[in-house]
Amino acid sequence: MTATNTPLSLIVITGPTASGKTRRAVELARAIDGEIISADSRQVYRGMDLGTGKDLEEYGDIPVHLIDICPAGYKYNLYEYLRDYRTAYDNITSLGKMPILCGGTGLYVESVLKGLSLPEVPENPQLRHSLEGKTLAELTGILASMKSLHNTTDVDTAKRAIRAIEIQTYYAEHPDMSTDTEPHPLTDALVIGVDVDRETRRRRITERLHARLNAGMLDEVRRLLESGIPAEDLIYYGLEYKYLTLHLTGQISYDDMFSQLEIAIHQFAKRQMTWFRGMERRVPSSPIHWLPSTLPSSDFTSAVLNLVPTLKQ
Repeated sequence: MTATNTPLSLIVITGPTASGKTRRAVELARAIDGEIISADSRQVYRGMDLGTGKDLEEYGDIPVHLIDICPAGYKYNLYEYLRDYRTAYDNITSLGKMPILCGGTGLYVESVLKGLSLPEVPENPQLRHSLEGKTLAELTGILASMKSLHNTTDVDTAKRAIRAIEIQTYYAEHPDMSTDTEPHPLTDALVIGVDVDRETRRRRITERLHARLNAGMLDEVRRLLESGIPAEDLIYYGLEYKYLTLHLTGQISYDDMFSQLEIAIHQFAKRQMTWFRGMERRVPSSPIHWLPSTLPSSDFTSAVLNLVPTLKQ
């Protein structure tokens, strides 16, 4: 890792689930008078706290943006995220503070680093009707014929695949949009990855799952269902909300819920790491500087500051 004298516009703290990145971002923000922008695709939803691991108490007096900005049941998308990110970023820099982007949603982090800009794409009822009844495999094939599937979350569910096809169809019908959506990669961002070894990550995931269930995660999902949010909408969010909803609606036992969810989170963490490795190739202007999760707090912050001499106090 080499230090840079280039003034920074952004610091990113990322890594797989259970790597402890939130705590690192908070410590850094406190050291450099920064504010945090969340890069988590599920923490935007109100009332979805334990299942998304918001851990709001970790932030203390450090301002954090893009958490609890949508009602549960809503389908927040990348266009909205990039729009809201820019608003948060501008607000932070207007105060003379350093924005710190923190989260593990690789699509969000990569899109910011690419300087991606997306137009708002309206719904296409006729197209949606024509795609109804198609299997996820069929929808994936259609989407693959329209673009390279770097983002596997596009085909996690039929709903997401249909939306992705809708977006690509809109772009094809509006070629003038291609200029507006050309990426402008950042050249003044510092990206820090919190590196946690596989066994430690697996242990933390299991311990955290037990802790969140003991803290009332089932009750949280039950309240969401009782508030009128359809089960299929919670299942759409995946991981904790998928498996706890399947259990609460009588489709799987508690033990099956725990074991299947634990496996799914481990698999999710592996996919995150695969994404980050690919991101380093796709966004060479913003290499990831990996720092061990085992570093003491002060050493971790010092290591980041050593990469940014202009921020040293």
